[in-house]
Amino acid sequence: MARIAILGSGAMATACSILLSEHAEQSVSLWARTSEHARDMSENRENRRLLPGVPLPETLEITSDIDRAVDGADFLVLAIPTKFLRSALDQIAEHLTDDRPVVSVIKGLENETFMRPSEIIADVLGNRAVVALGGPSHAEEISRRLPASVVAASGDMALAKQVQKMFGTDRFRVYTNLDIIGVELAGALKNVIAIAAGICDGQGFGDNAKSALLTRGLVEITRFGTALGAEALTFSGLAGMGDLITTCISPYGRNRMVGERLGKGESLDTIVESMHAVAEGVTTTRSVYELAEKNGIGMPITTEVFHVLFEGKSPQEATNSLMLRPPRGE
Repeated sequence: MARIAILGSGAMATACSILLSEHAEQSVSLWARTSEHARDMSENRENRRLLPGVPLPETLEITSDIDRAVDGADFLVLAIPTKFLRSALDQIAEHLTDDRPVVSVIKGLENETFMRPSEIIADVLGNRAVVALGGPSHAEEISRRLPASVVAASGDMALAKQVQKMFGTDRFRVYTNLDIIGVELAGALKNVIAIAAGICDGQGFGDNAKSALLTRGLVEITRFGTALGAEALTFSGLAGMGDLITTCISPYGRNRMVGERLGKGESLDTIVESMHAVAEGVTTTRSVYELAEKNGIGMPITTEVFHVLFEGKSPQEATNSLMLRPPRGE
């Protein structure tokens, strides 16, 4: 029997635990950072704070004991927000000294270092095989067995196919891809565009504006990704266009929600303080903006989102800046 340890206890970690437990030949454990959260999930058999009403499988083991969680595990699934990933791994690295492969469902870039999740994992835990799982995959829908498709990306195709089989069900279809750089960058960058899409919604700009924003946003994402070594085609697939669409239109999208509230006039501090979950796009915007500036990559939408988030520019002024740029060819 294959044993899988999920590190993290947020919505996506919980959804993965439900998904992976569908296979009778797989034993799944979930590690929560605090004993209180582990106990609450174990006793109530649901993640009451983030996925209320969704029952957890009786076979799922939930623990705050990292040694117990990873004991005998063949795979580690990391589902920790990027901004907390390094510190979390630093705390448990001594328990993860072997070379077990990692599946990352993390979407974001680390501020200061600009590292992708797989690079942070390698930096803290040492070089090991990593598969990035990306695509349109809101935990709220996956946990309720609504149909979804994602992509498993790794430079090791045999390993990607193992993960494809491990996660795949009759309601969760997994494709494979060799471009882990592109899949990870797509997963991070779409959150920036989602904030812009939310600003569109908050200001009531309508369908035409939002459609144009997504289209030009995809151009930005592709331009940035290929400059950093990704394959352009990846951004037309599930991890790129697929995830971008979902993140920018879904009511579950935390980043879109941040943008919508900004568009309605709320301050970023007020929005962040009121949220239970992490909106990765806020910190990712800073990373992408700074890296684009450093490398001379044109990112007009990202630039305006950065100005709104961190420099006090109003959404209305940011909109004017985008609409009144000099005319050019598509």
